[in-house]
Amino acid sequence: MKKLRTAIISTGKASHMHANALKKSKTIEFVGVSSRKLNSAQEFASTYDIEAFTNITEMVKSLKVDFVIVTTPHPFHKEVSVEAMQAGAHVLVEKPFAASLADCDEMIEAADKNKRKLGVVSQRRFFPATVRCKQAIAEGKIGRPMLGTIYMLGWRDEKYYASDPWRGKWSTEGGGVLVNQAPHQLDLLSWFMEDEPKTLFGTWSNINHPYIEVEDTAVAIVQYKNGGIGNIVVSNSQKPGIYAKVHIHGSNGASVGVQTETGAMFIAGMTPMTGPALNDMWNINGEESLLEKFVQEDTQFFSHLEPMEFSIIKQHDDFADAIIHNHEPSTSAKDGRRTVELFTAIYTSSRTGSLVHWPL
Repeated sequence: MKKLRTAIISTGKASHMHANALKKSKTIEFVGVSSRKLNSAQEFASTYDIEAFTNITEMVKSLKVDFVIVTTPHPFHKEVSVEAMQAGAHVLVEKPFAASLADCDEMIEAADKNKRKLGVVSQRRFFPATVRCKQAIAEGKIGRPMLGTIYMLGWRDEKYYASDPWRGKWSTEGGGVLVNQAPHQLDLLSWFMEDEPKTLFGTWSNINHPYIEVEDTAVAIVQYKNGGIGNIVVSNSQKPGIYAKVHIHGSNGASVGVQTETGAMFIAGMTPMTGPALNDMWNINGEESLLEKFVQEDTQFFSHLEPMEFSIIKQHDDFADAIIHNHEPSTSAKDGRRTVELFTAIYTSSRTGSLVHWPL
């Protein structure tokens, strides 16, 4: 089978994470990179033996690119994604999908108009422990999802925020922990709860990062249309990082959960994951004894694999399959928009002191 031709837009830290994974793909040919700065594009291209461009349209057309991966700072996702789709490429966007709902809608409109696939990176969906939770929910083992909780207690230091000039600013990052670190867990919450929000009340704060403009901590309560409730607690203020967990409790009393991170949080291009994602809760009648087995299986499986690279390769292959077989990617543009809705609602509620109602 012919490999899909792929390029990356931007040359930041996340770009290297994707590039390394693409080089190991059996279904994708990594051919190009585009950056506004020619020297950055050339240096990146030399590292991965690909071609360098400063013009997205020229790159897509001259290299016959099938899809691009967008890794620019969040507020610039829309501009480059729309240009790539207009040039003929499908687009996979790093999280968050965009920094605003207006940008989300323009991107989705461009995908529809140009008949292109559009997806968002949420690679934690592909961890075996995460897949088990989703399968149990889909099979009705917990009844109907009724209570979902996120506890993401991480840490980012001053060195991290200084590592790129766009970090920690509203104008160039679009937000703080909600926009940059929490989208993975927010996506899992929406995926597991299988329902649309009805209302949200939330607030945010900056606890111990006086050198940034944006929030390092946020909390929210979500009420879903079918009666479920969600509780969101996310923070970058617990040194050196404790864990990130998503738990789902069902109408029949059963519960499942995944700890997606342990200890110091993964930083693309800077630090590896300190361990694999593991099921930390499996309270299903007759299956309680499986928890220890799942933990052993995943620990053994990832003893010779890097968990983030494994999941990124799965994400790439999933998007390639969507293009080849003409179906929606597992993490679609609509999924990406749902995450942007959640953090937008938290910012709005915190600013107004009021309950936010859907649709946004």
